[in-house]
Amino acid sequence: MAESENLVDVAIIGAGPAGLTAAYLLSKKGYSVTVIEKDPVYVGGISRTVEYEGFRFDIGGHRFFSKSKEVVDLWNEILPDDFIQRPRMSRIYYEGKFYSYPLRAFEALWNLGIWRSTLCMASYAKAKVFPNKNVKSFEDWTVNQFGWKLYSIFFKTYTEKVWGMPCDEMSADWAAQRIKGLSLWGAVVDGLKRSLGLNKKPNDGMATKTLLETFRYPRLGPGMMWDAARDYVRSKGNEVLMGHSLKQLAQDADGNWRVSASTSAGEAVINARHVISSAPMRELASRIHPLPSSLPEAQDLNYRDFLTVALMVKSEDLFPDNWIYIHDERVQVGRVQNFRSWSPEMVPDTSIACVGLEYFCFENDGLWSSSDEDLITLAKKEMAILGLCKPEDVVGGAVVRQEKAYPVYDDSYEENVAIMRDDLETRFPTLHMVGRNGMHRYNNQDHAMMTAMLTVENIEAGSRKWNVWNVNEDAEYHEAGDEGEQSVIASTISEDRAVALNSMRDVPTRVDTAATETKPSKAA
Repeated sequence: MAESENLVDVAIIGAGPAGLTAAYLLSKKGYSVTVIEKDPVYVGGISRTVEYEGFRFDIGGHRFFSKSKEVVDLWNEILPDDFIQRPRMSRIYYEGKFYSYPLRAFEALWNLGIWRSTLCMASYAKAKVFPNKNVKSFEDWTVNQFGWKLYSIFFKTYTEKVWGMPCDEMSADWAAQRIKGLSLWGAVVDGLKRSLGLNKKPNDGMATKTLLETFRYPRLGPGMMWDAARDYVRSKGNEVLMGHSLKQLAQDADGNWRVSASTSAGEAVINARHVISSAPMRELASRIHPLPSSLPEAQDLNYRDFLTVALMVKSEDLFPDNWIYIHDERVQVGRVQNFRSWSPEMVPDTSIACVGLEYFCFENDGLWSSSDEDLITLAKKEMAILGLCKPEDVVGGAVVRQEKAYPVYDDSYEENVAIMRDDLETRFPTLHMVGRNGMHRYNNQDHAMMTAMLTVENIEAGSRKWNVWNVNEDAEYHEAGDEGEQSVIASTISEDRAVALNSMRDVPTRVDTAATETKPSKAA
């Protein structure tokens, strides 16, 4: 692709949920858009669906559930006819026994035994009477919430396997963001209701607020959603360029952007009025010219990488769960997905089960650098250790690697992100950071989409009227509640709703760009 003199309204870096949501909405509103994506085949980022010999793999498992009405409406608009409703079932594997997740009280008491259950409750009581008042780490926060005993059983081993670092070195923000909506007492009460069958919807149609037991899912995996979004963007005359990796980002004297990308055919250049970036903040900073003053802080941001080993096993189904959390120090696998339980159409052969073993690693460490053959051998061995299948029943396998799957919440990340954000937003009012890696925040798919939706509103308004950094800041994690029950963007809102939404707006804003940010013209 040769350099073009044409100036598009918006260049978008990354074709994941955030990038494609922005591209879809901007295309719908009539803006000219060009998206660059470094993957040569798949859109969707970590929400893509990989296909191998007719089997489809979801990278990490992506439930389609959101409390945001706008997100739910957009899902329905992009993919109106292909959602299926799926039962949720997940368990924890600990010391050779399975624990339902969310908790079933009687089952947990039986599995742990009376003595250990008593110790858990005593430990919980101690944490409530004598809490740690100097909370700095994940360990501090979680022990305060659940007590040391429950923390050591159900949080410590798995969390350290996922993140590759001790829990006392992880920021408390991680726990506060991901576990905030779950209390021990609430889990016990809900578990009792589940055990006794008392959590069903009453006849009047009003839903009881219980932990999420069903979810919607595209019949061919989440990649189906993002393939449809890509196709819509292209149908509007805009471009989604695959195999294009960000090389450099620079502004000219008029404030327009020159975005250069590396491709198999050489260098491509896109000229744009605005740039939306879902690229990892560390990569973005190193590619801006001239280099920003916040580059040292950006380079200090860390990421956890991820790989899935998919095994095809001779069996109609190995277990009924969507996924199982593995709390077992004998194996390296952290979680096992059962793709048929996500959607029967993900697995083309009824006599073959397809499971995905998830390994958390750092790029270029021993696991990441292992050959596919060695990883498949490891996965077969660990499935046998867990008693989930026999190695001789495995008839095929594939490996999918995902770099920078998780932004790491270490003890310095918050300050580093704040410095970089302040630097870039002050200098570049028309540069917008969105999504999980684009903001170095562990957003769910719907949160990533919301950051893009609000950014599109900001571009259209010509100012940062919405503070995208508040998305998922105080949100209750979506294990409970009703789908689409909250409206974030609204043309008219009631007075009490306005108060609730005030925290999402920049009032006051850290960076006042209303006077300097340019509003792009819509394409003809």
